[in-house]
Amino acid sequence: MEVRNAIHPRDFESYTTDKIRKEFLVQNLFVPGKLALTYSYYDRMIVGGACPDKPLSLAAGKEIGSDYFLARREMGIINVGANGAVTVDGEKYAIGTTDGLYVGMGSKKVVFTSEENDCPAHFYLLSGPAHREYPTTKMAMDDAEKTSLGSTNESNTRTLNKYIHPDGVKSCQLVMGITTLEPGNVWNSMPCHTHERRMEVYFYFNLADDAVVFHLMGKSNETRHIVIRNEEAVLSPSWSIHAGAGTSNYSFIWGMVGENQTFTDMDSVAMDDLK
Repeated sequence: MEVRNAIHPRDFESYTTDKIRKEFLVQNLFVPGKLALTYSYYDRMIVGGACPDKPLSLAAGKEIGSDYFLARREMGIINVGANGAVTVDGEKYAIGTTDGLYVGMGSKKVVFTSEENDCPAHFYLLSGPAHREYPTTKMAMDDAEKTSLGSTNESNTRTLNKYIHPDGVKSCQLVMGITTLEPGNVWNSMPCHTHERRMEVYFYFNLADDAVVFHLMGKSNETRHIVIRNEEAVLSPSWSIHAGAGTSNYSFIWGMVGENQTFTDMDSVAMDDLK
């Protein structure tokens, strides 16, 4: 498991492109036959990917300090690849493309499999600390709470699909969902915001091989960018904006942990204040 330390925003102002990518970009999430995990000291979120061409079991490491991965954690999983399944303590859940699974604290054995090993599932996962158990629950795009945002004039027409949230699949701290941009629209999360009480992770997918997203981050008066390609994630500290524009439309999975689960608890940034 790779470990990423927390960064002070004043230090961030001096970072080169390579250093920004090293500290905040999460790549190579879906390597066949492997479970890739990155442990962030921002609210102790774990970002991961499982690409099973054989059964892959989730195991605890020294970084977690417990007998099993979800002893004091919860986890959200969304499949962005071919059909697969997740088995939790002996119960098997079929997980198709854009289906998800919330796995509650106390679950001891989690196994990822693909329906066809030569066409594997791509299970994207987020895990945060938990102090209360909630039941393991399957999630589907059709069942998600939907919010339409943006306009064609602003090139940001998009739909938020809320999977894990207080009025949907319940969790202790984790909030998670998918945003999809309509064709011809490229901007996300603009006008931008921060939320000092939560960190967030963006995972971009449904991008063509020759397409990129220019993801903006940093303090609102000291912005930087990361070039992100398909099926890559970016860590967003609580002090950072998180927005971006692509060379085409795309989708992204957002996930947060922190002080609360109030989706609207945001600190808006005026366009005049961006630098």
